[in-house]
Amino acid sequence: MRIATFNINGINKRLDNLLAWLDEAAPDIALLQELKATDDAFPLAAIEAAGYGAVFAGQRTWNGVAILARGAEPILTSAELPGDADDRQPRYIEAAVGGILVTSIYAPNGNPAPGPKYDYKLRWHDRLATHAASLLAAGVPVVLAGDYNIVPEPRDIYATRSYADNALVQPAARAAFRALIEAGWRDALRTIHPDATLYTFWDYRRNRLARDAGLRLDHLLLSPALVPRLRDAGVDRFVRERDNASDHAPTWIELAD
Repeated sequence: MRIATFNINGINKRLDNLLAWLDEAAPDIALLQELKATDDAFPLAAIEAAGYGAVFAGQRTWNGVAILARGAEPILTSAELPGDADDRQPRYIEAAVGGILVTSIYAPNGNPAPGPKYDYKLRWHDRLATHAASLLAAGVPVVLAGDYNIVPEPRDIYATRSYADNALVQPAARAAFRALIEAGWRDALRTIHPDATLYTFWDYRRNRLARDAGLRLDHLLLSPALVPRLRDAGVDRFVRERDNASDHAPTWIELAD
């Protein structure tokens, strides 16, 4: 089973790219973020024509998350992150597919930091930690995946001082990610590639893709029940290299059936 997370950065603007990647990579499950489309503008017909069922939660201009399943209909279990009834930003969706629970996470960016947006980022990650703990307690196989908007370690960003004040690398944000690992979640990419340089995002500015000036923002965390099934993991950088590409690349794992 191949599961991929992909910040598409505008699903309708990048639809041709998305459909080409779905055809080539054929992920069994694709977790999308930053749809930038309302629910009625989600390209469901095109997704279904490509052989995928979908559940989604959208919003005009920003945010939006979706779960696609090849040859199946995802069973929606949640379309919001618990813990704040006033939070209307669609940043979390969860569904059962093929005997496992999968999430698509689009965590807040948090810039500028410090400030209200950074405070919201940290509160959001606190809510994620609480919900993730409930999933672990249930003992079900879970892939907690998406764009976390956190660079976990200094090695997960190219050599630069330009991000020193960025919310993505601040100690409290990194501590939120580390707390998930310490709670029992396994970082799938680092499990397969413990020492490799791995990036999943390259900003459009300053020729950063050609310079390989990237960041690792997109993560697939496995519950303990799934760790023995992990066989491979990687990043489809070639998708980022195409015309009209998202600034993120699909990031994937393979699980034994």
